[in-house]
Amino acid sequence: MASEKIKSESIIAGKAYIFALEIVKIYKVLVEQKKEYVLSKQLLRSGTSIGTNINEAVAGQSKRDFVYKLHIALKEARETNYWLNLLKDSLYISLVEFDELSNKCNEIMKMLSSIIITTKERYFNKGNS
Repeated sequence: MASEKIKSESIIAGKAYIFALEIVKIYKVLVEQKKEYVLSKQLLRSGTSIGTNINEAVAGQSKRDFVYKLHIALKEARETNYWLNLLKDSLYISLVEFDELSNKCNEIMKMLSSIIITTKERYFNKGNS
């Protein structure tokens, strides 16, 4: 199964994939039950693109490309957190739903930041490229 391959490639790729599945589920609820189409679509787009950018980073052509793609994934995660906050504050999702998704998104952001910093220190701060 393709999802098992993604989840086993790296911890961050697996977490991002599982997070994307949860975003798809909340999107369905928002559209089908709450009839919310605009914010939910933005959440779906940004929340699922985190993992795609991580997977692109893994297949990067160089360490610079790897870091660049991870930066994009980090930006998408920050955007996802924005949409989650907006959905919470506009009462489309509960505080419990928000906390669960936001905590997972924050964990992904911390991991991405750590990977980016470590990669930069290891490959770029010593004159390596």
